[in-house]
Amino acid sequence: MSTVTIDLDEGLATLLHQTNENVELAANEMIVLELYRRGAISSGKAGELLGMPRLDFIRHASDLGIPAIDMTAEEWEHEKAAVTAWLES
Repeated sequence: MSTVTIDLDEGLATLLHQTNENVELAANEMIVLELYRRGAISSGKAGELLGMPRLDFIRHASDLGIPAIDMTAEEWEHEKAAVTAWLES
């Protein structure tokens, strides 16, 4: 494991301490969630990094407003048409 030092604004550090969470764990979770939100890592990798099963991670991220499926309207219509065609065949 690598060690990284991050300088936090005093106000932000105070807010983090007020949550009574371990700052290191909170920062790790925030980084993993952001990497997942950006599409840089999969839900499986994110779960692995946070020490939880993939489905638990997906639920956790969803509870925080990060969708498991992020499609444009056009992508959704394409998927819907493919499923419809498959069901009709």
